[in-house]
Amino acid sequence: MSTLQQAEPSTGPEPRQRRTANGKKWTSIGSSSTPTTMTVLRYAVLIVAALGVLIPLIWAVLSSFKTQAELGLRPPTLLPEAFTLANYTEAISRFDFTRYLFNSVVVTIGATLLTVVINTMCAYGLAKYNFRGRDFLFVVVLAMIMVPLQVILISVYQVANNLNLINTYWGLIIPPAATPTGVFLLRQYMLTIPDELIESARVDGAREFPIFWRIVVPLCGPAIAVVTIFSVMWRWNDFLWPLIISQKQEMYTLPVALAQFSAEETVPFNYILAMSVVSMLPVVIIFLFLQRHIVTGISNTGIK
Repeated sequence: MSTLQQAEPSTGPEPRQRRTANGKKWTSIGSSSTPTTMTVLRYAVLIVAALGVLIPLIWAVLSSFKTQAELGLRPPTLLPEAFTLANYTEAISRFDFTRYLFNSVVVTIGATLLTVVINTMCAYGLAKYNFRGRDFLFVVVLAMIMVPLQVILISVYQVANNLNLINTYWGLIIPPAATPTGVFLLRQYMLTIPDELIESARVDGAREFPIFWRIVVPLCGPAIAVVTIFSVMWRWNDFLWPLIISQKQEMYTLPVALAQFSAEETVPFNYILAMSVVSMLPVVIIFLFLQRHIVTGISNTGIK
């Protein structure tokens, strides 16, 4: 006589248990496995670094709406009493903001165009031409990255003075145009272009400049975008060289013009913060919209 086996009543569906790559059980309703310790640490460091960058930026934006009395409070307050544009309008009315903005735009655009042209040609010569002393010249370019502007400032100023570039737009544009960092980035990217492509163009009868302009430059789009973005950021925020080369107030750029407030008997920090926010907005907008090109360009230049 067979015995009847009765199943024990079920109390509910058992939780699904999955094993991760390290063999440990992990109960979750999601499809992802448990994060490793290195992953948690990596994201923690990135979050702390992001907060370290964003907190001063947010504090500057909020403080730009405060009055001089609010900025002097101890302990300081996070939010202003009223969000008004009084600091912005009064600061613009106290100095020729449109003139300084025009100078910054002209210098930034002119210097960026010249930087891209010079750096691209120099990088092409160092990457695709075989001549005696090429590697030595490249080492010299790399060495110039470690030389700050303060070391060669007097010499560059004397050359600019002899060429009558003082208090001119050309004096603001030409001296800082060639950047060793841009040459390095473009040269490393051009090394990834096959030499056979250039040789086949020469066999077909193409001359050197059409090869450079029609073949190499279009292929270097991501690297050129990186150099362009960096050049815009450098030229827009440059302070030392415009301060030295511009001895007339009508030739000041925005960073130099902002320093005028510090020379007053009572430093208007509320105006300085308001104009600082206005001056950094273009760079922030450009970076936010073009950051994808920065990542793509740098990842393809051999910098791993």
